[in-house]
Amino acid sequence: MPMARVEPSLALFCICLLLFSSGVFSATFTVINQCTDTVWPGILSGAGTQPLATTGFSLQSGASTTISVPESWSGRLWGRTLCAENSATGKFTCVTGDCGSGTVDCGGAGAVPPATLAEFTLNGAGGLDFYDVSLVDGYNLPMLVVPRGGAGGNCTATGCVAELNGQCPAELRVVSGGAYGTDESVACKSACLAFGDPQFCCSGAYATPDTCKPTSYSEFFKSACPRAYSYAYDDGTSTFTCASADYVITFCPKPANRYLPKCHLSVLNKSATTNVSLASSGSDSRPSLFFTALVAVLPVVSRWLPLH
Repeated sequence: MPMARVEPSLALFCICLLLFSSGVFSATFTVINQCTDTVWPGILSGAGTQPLATTGFSLQSGASTTISVPESWSGRLWGRTLCAENSATGKFTCVTGDCGSGTVDCGGAGAVPPATLAEFTLNGAGGLDFYDVSLVDGYNLPMLVVPRGGAGGNCTATGCVAELNGQCPAELRVVSGGAYGTDESVACKSACLAFGDPQFCCSGAYATPDTCKPTSYSEFFKSACPRAYSYAYDDGTSTFTCASADYVITFCPKPANRYLPKCHLSVLNKSATTNVSLASSGSDSRPSLFFTALVAVLPVVSRWLPLH
């Protein structure tokens, strides 16, 4: 007895369901540089998390690039500034956010503080993405994180869009020292980094939410950037959730543009992928999952379709 022909609609549904449940679809990070000078983003994947295709790259002013991210990825992204390659040693270094790898790729190394951090845990508890922008390790650039096309959670934009280097308290300032033709502040340390006091670091006797409280220094960051982490236990107003979203990460989002010190920098990698900026259009960069699944399974389903 010949096997009954499987109805195409049922076959399509089953295969799409299999594709969705197998986790073949990923999120995307669209990274945009609206600063007036080149920024070198760095990426660090969390322990036990699949590394991304890139761990560091050059992003010229006005450029953007899109990165595919596994659905359960966790890690952090930041911007490096005032970077150059030493002509004698060939070593690549940055004045702020340097990862110490000696190359444009960070290769599994994180940012040397101070640096503004975008932190992600995708597909976490309850299937939600958890994301934040943190100033716990200090600040070097304005940054905005905007979820696109997500559902569930609150899917709220977060970040620190204020320019804080010029306002930074004198005792927290990182000054370039004239090496790049300027003596202006290029980053702002956390109080923990500046003083090493357990009270500022939420360590030792201050290692709990009950004992570690906001300080005048953390309040400086919080008042300027209410949605960003200002100290270790600043969770309530600083962690956001969304589900199945793509994320647009913008350095120096307008109108709070970040003017880097005027200096001559070596642009080591001018081939960063340049895409249309999503910040202004507000469009979702990822095709609908149903459309993607349909394209993938049509060749298979076509074998069950009648020829007439």
